[in-house]
Amino acid sequence: MFFDELDLNDNILDGLDAMNFKECTPIQERAIPVILEGNDILASAQTGTGKTAAYILPLLELLSRGKKDNSKVNALILMPTRELAQQVDQLLEGFAYYETTSWIAVYGGNDGIAFTQQQKALQSGGDIAIATPGRLLSHIRIGGVDLSGIEYLVLDEADRMLDIGFYDDIIEIIKHLPQKHQTLMFSATFPPDVERLAKQILVNPTEIKLAVSKPADGIHQGVYLLRETQKTALIKELFRTEPRKSIIFASSKEKVFNVFCALNHMGLSVAQMHSGLEQKQRTQVMLDFKNNKLQALVATNIVSRGIDIDDVAMVINYDVPKQCEDYVHRIGRTARAGAEGVGITFVTPKERGLFDRIESFLEKTIERLALPDNIAQMAPPVPDEKAQPRERKHFRRKKKQKQKSNNNRKPQGNRPPQKQVEK
Repeated sequence: MFFDELDLNDNILDGLDAMNFKECTPIQERAIPVILEGNDILASAQTGTGKTAAYILPLLELLSRGKKDNSKVNALILMPTRELAQQVDQLLEGFAYYETTSWIAVYGGNDGIAFTQQQKALQSGGDIAIATPGRLLSHIRIGGVDLSGIEYLVLDEADRMLDIGFYDDIIEIIKHLPQKHQTLMFSATFPPDVERLAKQILVNPTEIKLAVSKPADGIHQGVYLLRETQKTALIKELFRTEPRKSIIFASSKEKVFNVFCALNHMGLSVAQMHSGLEQKQRTQVMLDFKNNKLQALVATNIVSRGIDIDDVAMVINYDVPKQCEDYVHRIGRTARAGAEGVGITFVTPKERGLFDRIESFLEKTIERLALPDNIAQMAPPVPDEKAQPRERKHFRRKKKQKQKSNNNRKPQGNRPPQKQVEK
């Protein structure tokens, strides 16, 4: 389907034409008509499928049709991180270029002057507010922010917001909205918290679920089976023998810091990225990484979605991601725009169950890579349980047979078997 087949006004179509957007992606084709009909939606969509346009374009159309209260905010888009909020802010500049739509981006990590400017903009009203839950809630609690004019609520990357811990913040924000409003919820995954939130805030939603795409063919995936104590040493070895522009994903800020220190000690140009950094620091780090001033970026899941850098050669999962879709998002930072790349995952015995689910999801067994000799000697080897299913099953059968033969064993010697005495 082409965009000019949708019920969008000429100004929006002119903006799309200027951006060379011609044909809808599957999520856009299915979501935009439903949103224009005024229905709540629960959509499964990954980063890179065009889901941002899937809700921005119908929002612009609906706002252009309705009688807006210019003294209040009319639409609210909640995002998990300031980077994603900035990205939506930039996309709106293109999509709404020929529209008279106004919007304000509300996120943390900046100074007091920016906070005051955001508060004044929220009080003045506008068509759209793009916000992270924590910063918006700060403005609400201080007072003077009126959200009673909200007609449209968008929750983008809902699973990431709940994973960060924004469940209660979202519920508190929604209490300040009018009871009647249209809610659009987008999530790549559907853990229990997302399903619980959807049941709580959506009204007869239309469900749109697209199959989760698999990693690009250009990504050469590999696995190291190892102990936790070998991870940092292996990171150092990989960068000593095959230095490439890389992103290393770790599960916590503490691990990010430890890996950063290890690589920095080697003299590599490396930086860390996590939610604990100030906005100016995070913006500068991403700029330096894009401009090849950094060889490696050590990060939490904060950069696994919505960050487009075309020349990342290698992605390393220092820890196995908890969600299969997160694995796809992480290694999807490499091999972009038809290029080739490497996706490596470190798997400890404790993480084996998580990685087994990822392989089941991908419907393939990822290549096992041999540890360098100096790393292998640091700890006992980790057995590959998938490589020996028959031996393990045969062992169990023999053991069971042995137990059976012991139970049926005849008494030895000339002594008759003793009868049990009933008490």
